[in-house]
This record gives sequence, C-alpha cells and structure tokens, in this order.
Amino acid sequence: MRLLDLLLGLCLVAPQARADMLMDEGLPPHERCALCHGLYGDAYRDKFPKLAAQRPAYIERQINAFLSGARSNDGGQMVAVVTEIAPEHIPQVAAWFAAQDPPPPAAPPEDRSGEILYVTSGCLDCHDETAAGKPEMPYLSAQHAAYLAKQMREFRDGARPDRPKERMRETLRPLSDTQIAAIAAYLASRERSSTP
Repeated sequence: MRLLDLLLGLCLVAPQARADMLMDEGLPPHERCALCHGLYGDAYRDKFPKLAAQRPAYIERQINAFLSGARSNDGGQMVAVVTEIAPEHIPQVAAWFAAQDPPPPAAPPEDRSGEILYVTSGCLDCHDETAAGKPEMPYLSAQHAAYLAKQMREFRDGARPDRPKERMRETLRPLSDTQIAAIAAYLASRERSSTP
C-alpha cells in the first residue's frame, strides 16, 4: 500500500508534461508539415494531400488561404499548423515540397468511366489532359483518390469556399458521389510531372 501511495504522491507533485515541451527550434520549416504530409511530401494517409512535386505557388496560396481564414479543414488542424510557420518561411516550405520527386501514381482503375467523365464533364477546361492544367491550378495527378474525391464533393456541395468555387461547383454539380470517385481514381493513376 505504501508503494501505491508513494507513486500516487509523485504523480500529484510531478510537473505536468506539456505537448509543447518538444523543442523544434532550428529545424527546417517544412518539418512542421512532415507529420501529416510526409517529410518528402508523399503523405501515406489519404486524409492528407501529397505535396511532392506540387506547384510551389499553389502550395503558398493554400498556406496563405488557411492563414487568412479563406480556407479551413476538418477540425482546423491546418489553420493551427500554418500559424507556426513564419511568413518569410512559407516560400521555403513550398519550394521544399515542390522540389521533391513526384509521388508514384496509383494503379489504374479497371474501368475507364473516370477518364471518360474527366474528359466529358468540363474538367479539361481548367485542368487539361495531363491533370496539370493552368499555372494557378494544382497538379491533380498521383494524388490520393480519397482526398481528391473529398475535395470535389466539398466544391460541389459548397463546403469549400476557395477562389474557383463557382466554376468548380458548376462543373461538379451534376456528378454523383460515385462519378466523382471514378474521376478521382483516374486522376490518382496519372503520373505527376516533376516540373513546377
């Protein structure tokens, strides 16, 4: 019993551990992003986008959108994390991920419905045949299919109020969740260019 009392007493008087006790001063700024997006931008969980070989201007624009409140995500994780990046480091973070090798594409889907929908639904107007698109657009190729599908559903349903929302909403409005998933699977199977 005395041992139990001693342990309980130590727990009550010991300083409380804090989540912010880990010292990260001196680490490169992109390492703040690595826990979710992977050190080299090839996020292994489909909840997080793959940033490797993404356009640096697009990465910067998204970080700034989270900082300004123009964009948010589930639970606000990104809003919290981007506040830890000094404004002068944002271009460095974007350049780091843009300079990494492109992520490998997913296996091609068994049917071509996603490719056909991508070509016929209006996606090509902005994103073109390579899924690279105009310079202000993100590379969609070799992205997690589940992540792409979620973003497309949010654009369609008005849950993502970013800059191109009206055009995206208009293009995606007629598409079902199944059709969106097919397009996303097709895009995930395309190779990403390594040219930012």
